Amino acid sequence: MSPLTPQSVKAVLWSYDLNTIEVQKDKKILISQVLNFGSEEAIKWLFKQYSFEVVEQIANTIPLFQWNKKSLSLWKIILSINPKNRIT
Repeated sequence: MSPLTPQSVKAVLWSYDLNTIEVQKDKKILISQVLNFGSEEAIKWLFKQYSFEVVEQIANTIPLFQWNKKSLSLWKIILSINPKNRIT
């Protein structure tokens, strides 16, 4: 993970080895974690890294059981997503 990545993003990756996370390769992990647990700073960083469409597309593939209920309620409105109870 780049040293330029904000601490607020690193904070939501508590169960991952930050030395192995790559912004493009691990975008599903990053998007999932930031949308669920990220601060305003982390969310701003996320949308600088990925287009709205990419975030929307990936968010829609995150299984329901991986969502924080309150976070999902917010992102369903903002991103117009409807995740299913499935693993992709």
